[in-house]
Amino acid sequence: MSKPILNIVLVEPEIPPNTGNIARLCAATNSILHLVHPLGFNTDDKALKRAGLDYWKFVEIVHHNSLDDFLDYIKDKSKMFLFSTRANSPYTQAKFVKDSYLLFGKETYGLPRWLIEKYFNQSFFIPMWGKTRSLNLSTAVGIVTYHAYSQLFSNFKNFLPKN
Repeated sequence: MSKPILNIVLVEPEIPPNTGNIARLCAATNSILHLVHPLGFNTDDKALKRAGLDYWKFVEIVHHNSLDDFLDYIKDKSKMFLFSTRANSPYTQAKFVKDSYLLFGKETYGLPRWLIEKYFNQSFFIPMWGKTRSLNLSTAVGIVTYHAYSQLFSNFKNFLPKN
């Protein structure tokens, strides 16, 4: 298995199937999943396990007791990219680097306002032009993760199955 390139960070996720779907995405992309507590569910939740299917053994998960603990864990804050409906720049303007940390907030509130204000130049949104307030968390994580990988790799040719 190759070394992970991206870190997916869920700050206080609340809905088990979303986290399970994101864990499955992490397995598919060999990304590290960071879970910032408190979680809105127990990690042995059936819906969480079901959404992740049998891929859990392929996911590296790092638990952080709080957002402050996570921020202490990150030595190079320039590698953090925050995603929120309250940001002013679209995600396509983010300049991802190897070992980036992609931060997403809880489903009902998003990331804390103070965090977005502190790292405003590292905060991005996903455009929406329909009649919805936000995207599903696992959908948003998927959009940004694959965009980041497409930036980091000139193409996905190396990832195609060899016949």
